[in-house]
Amino acid sequence: MNTLYFKYALEIERTRSITKAADNLYMAQPNLSKAIKELEDTVKFPIFERSSRGVMPTRQGLEFLSHARTILEQLEKIEAIPEGDTTQRQYFTVSIPRGSYIAAGFTQFVTELDFQKEINIKVQETNSMETITGLVENRFRLGIIRYQRMYENYFLDYLADKGLGHEQIWEFEYVVLMSKDHALAGADEVLYSELNQFIEIVHGDTSVPYLGALETQRAKGSFPLRKRIYLYERCNQFDLLSTLPLTYMWVSPIPDKLLDRYQLVQRRCVLANNQFKDALIYHQGYTFSVLDKQFIDKIYASKNALSFRRFV
Repeated sequence: MNTLYFKYALEIERTRSITKAADNLYMAQPNLSKAIKELEDTVKFPIFERSSRGVMPTRQGLEFLSHARTILEQLEKIEAIPEGDTTQRQYFTVSIPRGSYIAAGFTQFVTELDFQKEINIKVQETNSMETITGLVENRFRLGIIRYQRMYENYFLDYLADKGLGHEQIWEFEYVVLMSKDHALAGADEVLYSELNQFIEIVHGDTSVPYLGALETQRAKGSFPLRKRIYLYERCNQFDLLSTLPLTYMWVSPIPDKLLDRYQLVQRRCVLANNQFKDALIYHQGYTFSVLDKQFIDKIYASKNALSFRRFV
């Protein structure tokens, strides 16, 4: 079995498109399609099927891709043996939510790597369910998930069912992030009803099987006119908030460095069931590497450095 085809299949899974995968692999689409057909003929089951969401793995395909990913990782380690001491390779993978204190901790972690050694780092910002899936499929070794406290039992049961362990990082209230020039920036606290005249910035892929009370309240149309901008990354949110004072966003507490850089403020909003938790997740029985421990230390240090402690 040609393991190069494994890489082809994994790229299709990542892009959800044969055309995009072929472009990324610098090969013609017909050649990629032929290779996947040969691979499916070899394993004797379909790996992918077309859907409204693009090219998606079948049930058997998901299992195959998980094993293929593990095999390629092991082959990388075998190939590195002739190069000498494997401690010269710095390999680390993590899937995280879009939390600014987590991003700050990750950045600090990267700055303290040994740049004289090989570096292979993979980080993904996404929702909690995708993070859990990423660990189950062995695409990531560590993950951080965010969930509403009232649904904690659901998430913990789900983690246990998937063979994942967890460690709570912290519990916090969401705060309202806005420009210093925002009409509500001068208040110590804002009322939920006061936000109805402004534009909310929302991450568009944070859905979970059960809507939290905060999201449910929004979905039921508590505001007479819903005004939203959906984003799928974290960078543009700060530019929008700082240049358009009519916008706001619900976030975990933000480090002072980012508030100062983008001229933003964060304000508490009294709201029922506004308690969230971030938790580190990993496979049960997993042994943390040196890099894993360094990353975890930086996440806790970044969280502990937040000056917005009165809302924790």
